[in-house]
Amino acid sequence: MYLFQLPEISSSSCNSGRATILFHSAFLCSSQITLYLGKRDFVDYVDSVEAVDGVIKVDPSGLNGRNVFVCLACTFRYGSEDIIGLPMRRNIWIQHLQLYPSTGENATKSPMLEFLLKKVGKQGYPFSFQLPTNLPCSVALQPVPNSTGKTCGVEYEVKGYISHTKINGSLTLLVSFSVPRDTCHLIIRKIQFAPVNNRPGFKVHISKQLMMTDKTVHLEASLEKEIYYHGDPITVNIKINNETTKVVKKIKVSIEQLTNVVLYSSDTYIKTVCSEEFGETINANSTFERSFQITPLLANNRDKWGLAVDGCLKDEETHLASTTLSQGDNEMQGILVSYQVKVSLVVCGGGDVTVELPLTLMSPVSAGDHSVL
Repeated sequence: MYLFQLPEISSSSCNSGRATILFHSAFLCSSQITLYLGKRDFVDYVDSVEAVDGVIKVDPSGLNGRNVFVCLACTFRYGSEDIIGLPMRRNIWIQHLQLYPSTGENATKSPMLEFLLKKVGKQGYPFSFQLPTNLPCSVALQPVPNSTGKTCGVEYEVKGYISHTKINGSLTLLVSFSVPRDTCHLIIRKIQFAPVNNRPGFKVHISKQLMMTDKTVHLEASLEKEIYYHGDPITVNIKINNETTKVVKKIKVSIEQLTNVVLYSSDTYIKTVCSEEFGETINANSTFERSFQITPLLANNRDKWGLAVDGCLKDEETHLASTTLSQGDNEMQGILVSYQVKVSLVVCGGGDVTVELPLTLMSPVSAGDHSVL
């Protein structure tokens, strides 16, 4: 019989400030392994990712010749439930390390590892994983209301386990592996913060000749800045020059989330997360200039199945998924998120005039992270 203990949390101090020690224990009949992590959020700086450092405490008296391993996996779950025994998930990236008996490849001891080893004692075995830069961030797809199954999306998991298996050759595997029963594990998150330096927003101009007329409508839309934080109002500046004899009866401003799901193929899903109509009338042969504000919030989109949200731990509050930042030349799998602002003029008897502007929606750098993006 195996008894699994839920994660416990304690706080201690180290040279670099306060550190929260999170651990999850799996107690076995004759042996025990305990997984220690210094934190559960790891920042992706686009050109590099924070190392995932941790320690596993091993009691060798009950191993009976078995080995202790640790692995880190980035998994894409594309179904909420398993079907006929087949898991609805795929490992995008996975790496295994043997900790006991030691292979002689010791992890470089960061200040956090030094602190964890001091906390655990002589039975602690350190490990360090370096995630590639072309892996997606932790993202979940919003389930249908009252759903009880596992959420679809991208998640990261650190798992310690005991097995008779020996690792030979490369430690990096790109295939699924059978999960041993003697395990302890923690879900972690790979996250991105908005760059510190914000640049001016995009500006788009279009001239369209309407039906039954030889004149055009000129529409220019722009954003005050490139990056907006979750929960902040987004200001859209609009300029219109209506040279036709037709009347623009209203203006629509909306924000769309584009979710690119890349697994066996690449599919893009578009969902409107915020939309407002403004009853501004632009008469024939006249001009118009004004700024509008709209605010996309997850609270107003709780009923939209498949909407991408930032991955969360347990029942934490989350928000709309952040824009995925990448170097551009690395092919990524998983879920990639982007946003666009759409401005449409509704013209009486002449169709619509529409422009689209890229939008970056992210969270600011947290107070505890002082690295500059």
